[in-house]
Amino acid sequence: MISTAEFRNGAKIEIDGEPFVMIEFQHVKPGKGGAFVRTKLKSLRTGNVIDRTYRSGEKVDTPNLEEKNMQYLYASGDDYFFMDNETYEQSSMSAEQLGDNRKWLKENMVIKVLYHNDNPIGVEVPMFIELKVVQADPGVKGDTASGGSKPATLETGAVVKVPLYLEEGEVIRVDTRTGEYMERVK
Repeated sequence: MISTAEFRNGAKIEIDGEPFVMIEFQHVKPGKGGAFVRTKLKSLRTGNVIDRTYRSGEKVDTPNLEEKNMQYLYASGDDYFFMDNETYEQSSMSAEQLGDNRKWLKENMVIKVLYHNDNPIGVEVPMFIELKVVQADPGVKGDTASGGSKPATLETGAVVKVPLYLEEGEVIRVDTRTGEYMERVK
């Protein structure tokens, strides 16, 4: 249990058995009546954002969350399979549970899997990953002065905008938060 005095951005609370992360909070003390805390919460399970108001001093439950380092093994249909690096147990998650993070998954990659009450609910991929360009149109000579870009397909199937000079087979570093090209890896 945590009280409203302990609310912080990033704090995790549980409402009706579902885990939420606090995106923003505001302590309000009106001239008349008791103080309260207005919050904006994002569901760790679905990604939905809700607004909740709590009286000052009210206590809320904390969720039973656990992060495990797991290795991504393979995908079969809409299911993605992971192996715990310590116990070698395997578990699976659906494409819906992974959301946009699935386009960054590469076989044998180690990622963090978030568990709520021993059920996997989401993954956290590394901020920067290195992937090979498998398909890119050739750049037109003379277009490089403008600093143009072109779409390139990576080995995981993700499509990112890259500079015109990049060719197929090159390895690039990508920011997984924004999906942007960062640099070429030598």
